[in-house]
Amino acid sequence: MVSNARPEEDGPAAPRTGRERRPADRPALRGDLRSAVPDASVAVAVTAAVFAFLYARMGSGDSATVAVMPFMDDPGTYWMYLLSQAFGWSGLLWAWGTVMLGLLLSGPRPTRLPVTRQVLERWHRTTSLTTMALMFAHALMFAAELVRYETKVGWAERLWVAFADSFVPGWYDSGTGRIAIPVGQAALYLAVPLGLLFYVRHRIGANTWRRLHRFVIVVYVLSVWHTLLYGTNVWYGEWPRTVLWLLQLPVAALLLLRLMRPARRAERLAAPGTHEGAFRAGWTARAAGRVLVAAVVVGLLIVVVSGRDGGRDRPAEPPATGPHAPASE
Repeated sequence: MVSNARPEEDGPAAPRTGRERRPADRPALRGDLRSAVPDASVAVAVTAAVFAFLYARMGSGDSATVAVMPFMDDPGTYWMYLLSQAFGWSGLLWAWGTVMLGLLLSGPRPTRLPVTRQVLERWHRTTSLTTMALMFAHALMFAAELVRYETKVGWAERLWVAFADSFVPGWYDSGTGRIAIPVGQAALYLAVPLGLLFYVRHRIGANTWRRLHRFVIVVYVLSVWHTLLYGTNVWYGEWPRTVLWLLQLPVAALLLLRLMRPARRAERLAAPGTHEGAFRAGWTARAAGRVLVAAVVVGLLIVVVSGRDGGRDRPAEPPATGPHAPASE
C-alpha cells in the first residue's frame, strides 16, 4: 500500500552516507555548463552584431574610438581591438542581466513572474557563467591586439608584454589604461571566484557563501567604471553613454528595494534600540548601506535628467595620439 503522507510525517529518516549525502537537486557545474550553451550562443551572436556595428562605424568615420585614437582609422587592421570592444559590451550586458536576476531572486518573491523561480535560478547561474567567459574573451582579444601590434620584437617578448599588459595589475603604463585596466582586471579576478563559489557552498557553508556572494555587486560596479574610463564609445556625451547610464537605474532601484525589503528576517531593520554591541554595529552598517544606495539612485536620476555626467564633447580636431595608444607609440 502506498502512503500519501509526506516524508517528514513518516518519522526520522535514516542518515545518508557516501554518495547519498549529495542532494540530487544540487546544481552541478557540469550541468550548468551544458545549460549555458544556448545562452552563450546568443551572447556570441550579440557580440558579432556589436562587432559589425563597431566595424561599420569605424569604416564610416563616425567611430568615437577613432576620434580618441586617430591612428586606429583602419578596421581591417584593428579588427581584434574591435572584437575586444564587442566582447566587452556583450559582457557588460550579460553582467547587467545576471545582476538583475540575482536581485530578483535574493529579495522578496515578486507577485507575478513569467516563469518559475527554479527557471530564474537556472538563468542566473547560466548567465553568470556566460558573463565570466565574455569578460575573459574581452581581455584575451585585447592581449591578441597587443601581440599583433608589437612587430619590432621577438614572439616571446610580444607574448609576455601582451600577457602582462592585459592580465598583470599595474603593468600597463600608458594613458587612461593605467587606472582603467587594473579596474577591469579587478572585476575579472573577483567575478570568477565569486561566481564559482556557488558550486562549493556545501563545503564552505551557506552563510559564508551568501556573505561572499554579496560582493558580486562590486564586480558589476567595477565593470561599469572600467567601461566609463576606457570605453571610447562612451567617452563623449552621445547616445551610447546615455544608454549606459539608463541601464544603471533599474539595477540601483532594485538593489534599494532589496535592501529595504530583505527576504531574510535577520537582515531587516528593527528599531536601533533593540540591538546591542555587534548587533548595533550591524544595524548601523545596514542603515548606511540603504542610505548610500538611495543617494546613488537620486544621483543617477539627476545625471539622466540633466545630461551632465562628465562626458565631454567630441573634439573638432582629433588628437595626434590617444590614451589607448601602446607605450611604444
